[in-house]
Order: sequence, then C-alpha cells, then structure tokens
Amino acid sequence: QVQLVESGGGLVQAGGSLRLSCAASGRIFSINAMGWYRQAPGKQRELVASITSGGNTNYADSVKDRFTISRDNAKNTVYLQMSSLKPEDTAVYYCNADNLRTRAWGKGYDYWGQGTQVTVSS
Repeated sequence: QVQLVESGGGLVQAGGSLRLSCAASGRIFSINAMGWYRQAPGKQRELVASITSGGNTNYADSVKDRFTISRDNAKNTVYLQMSSLKPEDTAVYYCNADNLRTRAWGKGYDYWGQGTQVTVSS
C-alpha cells in the first residue's frame, strides 16, 4: 500500500513563507516525477511545480521566482519552499507521484496525497 503524506500547510501573512513536505511510503521501486498541485475554491486543480527523478523542474508562471521544488530520491520525499506568498496562493495543495512503480516490472500509477491547506492573509 503506497501512501503520500503531506505536511507543512497553515496560515501565513502575505509576504511570508511556508515549506511543504510530502513523503511517499510503502512498497516503492521508482517514481518518475513528483509534484505539487493546488486547488482553490471554485477553480480547477492546477500544477504548481514538478521535479523529475533526475532533478529537472517545471513551474507554473504564477510561482516562478517565488517557489522552489526539491526532492530527496532516497527518502521518496518532495518539498515545496514557498516564499513571498500572496493571497492568491491560498488553496489546498496536493502532492502527486507520477508513474510510481512498486516493482521493476509492470505498470506505474499516479498517486495523490490527501491535501494540505495553505491560507495567505492580506
């Protein structure tokens, strides 16, 4: 049973910082990419940032130069350092593991965390 557990959300004032963590546990052979998505009330879920196992990163334009994604492959953990937070960053943030394989052979699947709330007050 694979689980993704997020932590680090909370309430912060505009201009502040937060660091999100997401640890994948269970039987894991490999994970292609790990990433963070967010969903604000009344809006679709959107990609915030992603990172491949090789360290290649991708960011939404709205968070470039403010957010930094990193990953510890040995711990199957991904981090999101968020700085200069804005009220429009308020959302539930979800961790994603793309093409996670539990063994060397066979198909990989996507897994999601339960979400962590980030609220930025003005």
